[in-house]
Amino acid sequence: MSATATASTATKAVKKDSVPEIIAASMVGTAIEFYDNYCYSIASASYFGAIFFPAATKANPAIGTMLAFLTFAVSFLARPFGSMLFGHFGDKVGRKTTLVVALMTMGISTFLVGCLPGYEQLGMLSIIILCICRACQGVGLAGEWSGAALVATENAPAHKRALYGSFPNLGAPIGFFCAYGLNLLLDTTLGPDQMQAWGWRIPFLCSAVLVIIGLYVRLHMSETPIFRQAEAEDRVSKHPLRDLVPYWKEVLLGTAAMGITYTLFYVLGTWSLSYGVKVMKPAFTQNEYLAMQMVSVVFFAIFILVTCVYSDKLGRKTVLISTTLATLVFSLFAMQSLQHNPVTVMLFLCVGFALMGGLFGPCGAYLPELFPTHVRYSGAGLAYNLAAIFGGAFAPTIATALVQATGTVASVGWYMAIMAVIALVALFLIKEGKNADYAK
Repeated sequence: MSATATASTATKAVKKDSVPEIIAASMVGTAIEFYDNYCYSIASASYFGAIFFPAATKANPAIGTMLAFLTFAVSFLARPFGSMLFGHFGDKVGRKTTLVVALMTMGISTFLVGCLPGYEQLGMLSIIILCICRACQGVGLAGEWSGAALVATENAPAHKRALYGSFPNLGAPIGFFCAYGLNLLLDTTLGPDQMQAWGWRIPFLCSAVLVIIGLYVRLHMSETPIFRQAEAEDRVSKHPLRDLVPYWKEVLLGTAAMGITYTLFYVLGTWSLSYGVKVMKPAFTQNEYLAMQMVSVVFFAIFILVTCVYSDKLGRKTVLISTTLATLVFSLFAMQSLQHNPVTVMLFLCVGFALMGGLFGPCGAYLPELFPTHVRYSGAGLAYNLAAIFGGAFAPTIATALVQATGTVASVGWYMAIMAVIALVALFLIKEGKNADYAK
């Protein structure tokens, strides 16, 4: 029997997970990923300044918040290392095993944040341990999304790859809703003083329940058929990172195209919460602003699905360029609606999260499509996580500093507009992947 016939037979014999199993396996980890990230973003925006930087917060609350946001950035700085580490094993050993380890790394780190004493108990050591936990979170997070995207898209029919790629991305609004919903419930039940004293720990500790569920799902999933086909045909890379080097342009273009997605993400979800509760005059209460964000995240989920459906029909570039142009317009004109008026703030958040869904949804297909099977985990993961640094790591800090320096939120809009222009240039240069041979 020829090698081609053997590979063909192996491919036909491969068990393929059902659509519900694919949805669960790809979505559960990203839901936990974004739950963890949102819990940390809420805590850094609302509590960590006083807990870990008490002297700076007493002198100037804005400085304390900026320092807390810098610990938020630590996770992003660790992500390239995580994407290379998990990408290496994801392309060499397989998607399934790598995703299980990534989930455990992420979950243990998040749980330990909830156990950590503050500055008054441990002094500078508390900040160091917080940053180590945050870095470990970043390492685990880096291996999560790209693997989950491959579980979805490598099981997808060719004409529905973007739709299947939406499965892991829908974990983002689910994680958002769980994180913000739990924090809203706790803040309403316990009140600001108890939340500041100890209540902020509960969302981090509760992540253990989600991780146990995620591990159960991941341990029962199958390896993707495309990876198993590559194994049968002896096309699995022995040195994925070395083999990724010829695709450096694709990594850079993916990073630049994805950057605005993260900038918009953390301006809407993290910076605007801090601004609306602490800086805006008169300010909203924490509960009021969290409630508005929870309503607006529904638009995030809807537009992830809508734009993925149209990406399969019209192509990734058409949908992404249109959405990025709309984001550019939004950046230049929408920031002035951030004033103490629930209607204008809701309009800002709902439109912003709708655009966020439009930018984020198709990335589950177009980033993996930039790379062949043998370096797909490494390439898509590195581009995605470099984009997290480029667009998201310092977005809340930059936005806070811009408002401090200029006295106007319009400066944040110009910052987002610059990121949108960079993304547009990259999107024009990226090859359309809708009709790519994904099994190569």
